[in-house]
Amino acid sequence: MGESLDLLGRLVLEARQDLQRRRHLLDSDLFERSVAAYTPKDFAGALRRPQLAVIAEMKQRTPSMGVLTEDYRPADLAHAYSDGGAAAISVLTHMAGFGGRIDHVRAVRAATDLPIMRKDFVTDPYEVAETRAAGADAVLLIVAALQPSQLGDLLAVAKSRGLAAVVEVHDETQTYAALQAGATLIGVNHRNLRDFSVDLSLTERLRKLVPKEAILISESGIHGAGDARRMREAGADAILVGELLMRAVDPAAQIRELVG
Repeated sequence: MGESLDLLGRLVLEARQDLQRRRHLLDSDLFERSVAAYTPKDFAGALRRPQLAVIAEMKQRTPSMGVLTEDYRPADLAHAYSDGGAAAISVLTHMAGFGGRIDHVRAVRAATDLPIMRKDFVTDPYEVAETRAAGADAVLLIVAALQPSQLGDLLAVAKSRGLAAVVEVHDETQTYAALQAGATLIGVNHRNLRDFSVDLSLTERLRKLVPKEAILISESGIHGAGDARRMREAGADAILVGELLMRAVDPAAQIRELVG
C-alpha cells in the first residue's frame, strides 16, 4: 500500500505546489467576478440518456503510460469529441503528471458547448471556484486523496458554487465513504494506483453498493466497444475514456463505436 500512497501523495503534492503558484496571480475580487461570470451547465443531466454516455477525456501524458501525443491541441480534440457524440468532456489540468493546465479548460470551453469536468487532484476550495471560473461544470474529487471531513467540505463547496462533483472510488470502503458524504455521481476507477493494473470487474462489484438514483461512471481500462458494452451491462450510466481516444486516428469515429 505504501507505493500506492507514494504515487498518489506525489500527485497531490504537485497539484498543491502548482495551486500555490496560481492562487496569487489574480486579485481576489477579480477572481470572484470571473467565477460569477460563468453559469455552469448541467453535467449530471448530460449523462442521463437512454444509451451509454461517453465522457471523452483529454490529456497529453500519464504517469504510467508516458506521452500519449506530442501534438496536444485541446480545442481540436473538443471539436472531434463533440462531433463524435460525447456527452461530456474531461480535461486533465495536472501539469507534472499529465501535461495539463487550467488554461486547457478555457480553450475547450471556447470550442464546445458540452459540459466539462476539470480533472485534477483537488484538495482546496479555491480549486473548486477556479474550476467554475475557467468554464467547467464539474470537478473530480478522489476519496483516496482526501480525509472524510475534506470530502464533505469540498462537496458542499462544489454545491455552493453550482458545480457537479464526480467522486472517485477504488474499492468498497471508499464507495461507502463517498455515499456517506452525499456523493450522487460515483466514478469507479479500475486502475490500481499501486501497480497500474486494471480490473474491469470493479464496476460489477461496486454497482450493487450504489443507489440506482446515483450516476455511476466507469473509468480507466476501457479499450473498445466490447469493454463499453460490458460496463453498460454491469449497470454503468457512463464511461470515461481517455487513452483510447488520445491514441485514435479518428476520435469522433471511436466515440461513435463506443456508444453504438
